[in-house]
Amino acid sequence: MVLSQIEKLEKINSALMERVERSMDQQGNAFSLFQTAIGLESQIRRRTDELASTLRRLEVSNRALSEAKEAAEAANVSKTRFIAAASHDVLQPLNAANLSISALADIQTTDQARQLVRQVEQSLATMDELLRTLLDISKLDSGVMKPQVSTLSLGGILSSLRSDFEPIAAARGLRIRFRPTDLYVESDRMMLRRVLQNIISNAIRYTRDGGVLVGVRRRGKLLRIDVVDTGVGIPEDQFESVFEEFHRGSGAALADFGYQAGLGLGLSIVQRMAAALGHHIAFSSVEGRGTIFHLYVPIGEALKSPAKTLEFSPVRPANNSLFGINVLVVENDSAVLQAMVTLLESWHCRVRVGTDTEEAIAQLGDTAWVPDIILADQHLDNGDLGSNTIDHARYYLRRDIPAVIITADPSDKLHARTRQVGIELMRKPLRPAELRALMTHLVGAVRVGQESELQPARKHRQTRRTR
Repeated sequence: MVLSQIEKLEKINSALMERVERSMDQQGNAFSLFQTAIGLESQIRRRTDELASTLRRLEVSNRALSEAKEAAEAANVSKTRFIAAASHDVLQPLNAANLSISALADIQTTDQARQLVRQVEQSLATMDELLRTLLDISKLDSGVMKPQVSTLSLGGILSSLRSDFEPIAAARGLRIRFRPTDLYVESDRMMLRRVLQNIISNAIRYTRDGGVLVGVRRRGKLLRIDVVDTGVGIPEDQFESVFEEFHRGSGAALADFGYQAGLGLGLSIVQRMAAALGHHIAFSSVEGRGTIFHLYVPIGEALKSPAKTLEFSPVRPANNSLFGINVLVVENDSAVLQAMVTLLESWHCRVRVGTDTEEAIAQLGDTAWVPDIILADQHLDNGDLGSNTIDHARYYLRRDIPAVIITADPSDKLHARTRQVGIELMRKPLRPAELRALMTHLVGAVRVGQESELQPARKHRQTRRTR
């Protein structure tokens, strides 16, 4: 009896001990979990602090990047403005040098002197090309140059280019042909002309024998303008680099041509302008046989009343002499003014000058001297503008005097203003031959118009005499 109770108590004690041990194990596990939780919380807090610190640094970095981007954009715009201003300042003496060297060429009597003059003219032309190209690249990259798309007569643009390039091609013994077209395109006049001008110039530069052909083909809703040359061609391994800056054709390939390679910026400008216009450009070439450039431009609908194109194509009138014509020159730069007067007097023109509107109008007080044409710089002293001077002169004389603005200002606003009021626009530095051709064209057109107006009066007088 006693034994059974002892055994019973031992069993109860054993069960209680097991329960205590299990309880202690559970408490130990809970304590371990508690410790683990504390460790995880500490790690989470540390990671959270690190993440917050990283986010703060990222925010500071983003703010710095944003400020740097704004500074870069401002610097880019400032660079464009600086290049534009610097170009204007540099183009002024370059323009004076061009005019002076042209006047100097007319009085040379020896082959050696004429050769030296041609070398100086070539150097000035290279400087002019470089300055204009750098300005265009800067304006395109900064987004300052934006296309003004309108419906254009492609025939007018090609006619203008033909007038520019026929003398150049002839001087190098090359043939150049422009197939006529009456089609219209949707593009920016100045930018499209510059693209084609650079492609054609490049074709002539790298062609020794044969010539260049400019043609047009329809391709659905697009017009494909082809410039084909029989030049040295482009090696296949250079196809991808043709449109890169400062990429030039082989100097060895040009060594026999008698002239140097270009600056390597012409096709870079072509690609940038074509991209800005949304026009696709492509080419194919065989080394030693020639190259074909294709420019795809949207076709425009023919205008019911086409606007008068001011693209200049110098058609010589019957009387192509500038001898004895009266020219009013408005220019505030003394060096340019002196060079211009010297050049015009070498053409036997009778010249009067003014440095601003007031002086120019004062020259018109002599009724015995009426200008046949006005040549004016756009930006004169004290904010005076050459276009305003021309307006005042025309109003004073009650005549629509032919006029030319000669400026280094490349703005589209000025181009639109001159077109609106019937003033021709020429960019500095001037090419004297182009100036002479334009003056001859404008003055000759006025003379032809005056003679046609006099014809009815002459017939009327003859009829009266017969009676």
